Amino acid sequence: MKPAGPADGTVADVVAALTREVADFPVPGVAFKDLTPVFADAAGLAAVIDALAAVADGADLVAGIDARGFLLAGGVADRLGLGALAVRKGGKLPPPVFSETYQLEYGHAVLEIPADGLTLTGRRVVIVDDVLATGGTLAATLRLLRRAGAEVVAAAVVLELGGLDGRDAVAPLPVHSLRVV
Repeated sequence: MKPAGPADGTVADVVAALTREVADFPVPGVAFKDLTPVFADAAGLAAVIDALAAVADGADLVAGIDARGFLLAGGVADRLGLGALAVRKGGKLPPPVFSETYQLEYGHAVLEIPADGLTLTGRRVVIVDDVLATGGTLAATLRLLRRAGAEVVAAAVVLELGGLDGRDAVAPLPVHSLRVV
């Protein structure tokens, strides 16, 4: 496959061209949007990082949500000369931690960040992630960072599943999506 890049269209076009759609995954009736080919394409990844970095301009820290958000946060932070914070799934960090439990459609999950060795009070943080669906993970990350003292200024995602109203879960926080389907 020919690498896609910004010269081939908008970043939304690049994401659309490289996203693999998988029918009936993880359950029948769901059309899973796999962004792996976007991130594996050098020009596609560069276009995504550039577009997310434009949203993060003015922040002083980039927070990425476990797991693909780590990849994005690292790239954006590097592009802007900032640090990156990994918002981890529960149980992956040594104590003490700040943690936030939130509901999933099939149970609950926990997100954590370190409570020691890092001061977030007053830091201007942008959250980045791969996909915004119902907004539960993004809302939990927002609550977690605010509880740690951060000022969350925006969120940015590569792909938003528009019919699920995920941005409502974090309103009025500005949410920037590179592509909405």
